[in-house]
Amino acid sequence: MDNKRIAVAAIVIDEPEAVPSVNEILHEYSGLIIGRMGIPYKERGISLISVALDAEPDIISAFTGRLGQVSGVSVKAAISKK
Repeated sequence: MDNKRIAVAAIVIDEPEAVPSVNEILHEYSGLIIGRMGIPYKERGISLISVALDAEPDIISAFTGRLGQVSGVSVKAAISKK
């Protein structure tokens, strides 16, 4: 049975030095990513990224967990119920 869910991850990058690590993780999970939108907010010195995923809940949690371990990065996910 297919246990995949659709999710949206909101990523806030407070430290520019974190960008390469975030991009590396996004690349590792690229097969699960439906779409991505990035907004650099130069006036505040932060970047915002939203990522839509189609994956099993455990994999979504692993993805957000990896991102959350990067210094200067905050991430939250909203996961569909079906």
